[in-house]
Amino acid sequence: MVPLGWYVLLSVVLFVIGAAGVLLRRNILIVLMSLELLLNSVNINFIAFGHYYDDLRGQIFAIFVIAITAAEVAVALGILVALVRNRATLKIDDVTLMKG
Repeated sequence: MVPLGWYVLLSVVLFVIGAAGVLLRRNILIVLMSLELLLNSVNINFIAFGHYYDDLRGQIFAIFVIAITAAEVAVALGILVALVRNRATLKIDDVTLMKG
């Protein structure tokens, strides 16, 4: 059986990589992928601690986070398709104003 500390270490590594991607990158797609890494690291913690304490609440929270992530991805990709059609760029610095 894998110790709880290894899951936490993996989660911390994923969280740091995701946070660095959000803070340092300027491409919207990479920022969205980094947000996915952040949410996946949270899911690993939820499931690992839920299993460690024999409680299903961690797994239930992880399912909710996955559902919210799927909705976020669907909305974000729709916005990105509209953005590429209008601006032909995915750089955050170039996209400063969205007109409706």
